[in-house]
Amino acid sequence: MSLILSIESSCDDSSLALTDIDSAKVIHHKKISQEREHSRYGGVVPELASRLHAVALPRLLREISDRYDDISLVAVTSEPGLSVTLNEGLMMARTFALFKGVPLISVHHLKGHVYSLFIEKESFFPLLVLLVSGGHTMILKVTGADDMEILASSMDDSVGESYDKVAKMMGLGYPGGPIVERLAREGDPDRFDLPVPLRNSPLVSFSFSGLKNAVRLTVESLGGAENMSEKDMMDLSASFQKSVIAHLIQKSKKILSRTDIGDFAIVGGASANMAIRGAFSDLCSRYGIRMHDVPLQYCSDNAAMIGRYALDIVREKRLPEVGDIDITVSGNKKVKSGEKL
Repeated sequence: MSLILSIESSCDDSSLALTDIDSAKVIHHKKISQEREHSRYGGVVPELASRLHAVALPRLLREISDRYDDISLVAVTSEPGLSVTLNEGLMMARTFALFKGVPLISVHHLKGHVYSLFIEKESFFPLLVLLVSGGHTMILKVTGADDMEILASSMDDSVGESYDKVAKMMGLGYPGGPIVERLAREGDPDRFDLPVPLRNSPLVSFSFSGLKNAVRLTVESLGGAENMSEKDMMDLSASFQKSVIAHLIQKSKKILSRTDIGDFAIVGGASANMAIRGAFSDLCSRYGIRMHDVPLQYCSDNAAMIGRYALDIVREKRLPEVGDIDITVSGNKKVKSGEKL
């Protein structure tokens, strides 16, 4: 058996996976979350995340020591992400690749999220992808492993950041996305008249800072988080989510209405939100486009998606030379429409 060892450490999840090159099956996948450690600070603390990776990643590697002889390639996330945490994964990947004398490839984290669609499946192109992961919200036109064009992106906050910040405003804890989504299910989405960003703008872009500020003003009008009732929190969560979905749908329609691509997918951590999934499923049905999504276990950051991307590189015979480990990490940076990943 010939395996790909893949490593993911772009933010606050330490993850390692083994993918069988011949069958494309995920032989092993494990992730250690840092949510509990960061929750007390209301968000990810980079230096703390780095120290936790330094403990968790070697532990994960030791757990697969009986498979070392089967590993013929190492793949590691190198960008984008927190530089201090990316370096933890890269140092381990370099060391193992040199120790084993196998090729090492770097993988773009967002390309990994696209490839989460193809875990234990065959890849297919072309397709349009709404990527809602961490600090990124964008629509991509994907025609190959290294051909992903950004058609629309956020001018400020991402969907995930907005959910986390809104949760923090209401004193709900971190990570905020699942908490706000849960409260929204029981709330009245019409109680608070929150704006839909860029509703009257011809721009095919996303923006969440204005909506986030509208939530802040609403919280203040209710006397602050400490004076909000549970119903207030449920209704505000539902109203906020309603505006987020309306915004995502409105801008996505501008792209779907003029495309001849018949496949659309939603990937990334925020794609686990069932309300967002449902809205896009309905939208794709209206346009006669096939909708694809990712199993919930692979929506958030994980090493299996990094290994799946690497598998296509193996199949395309584009591996670097053994010993070529001149890889550097790249931190978070905003990307614009028209650029490529």
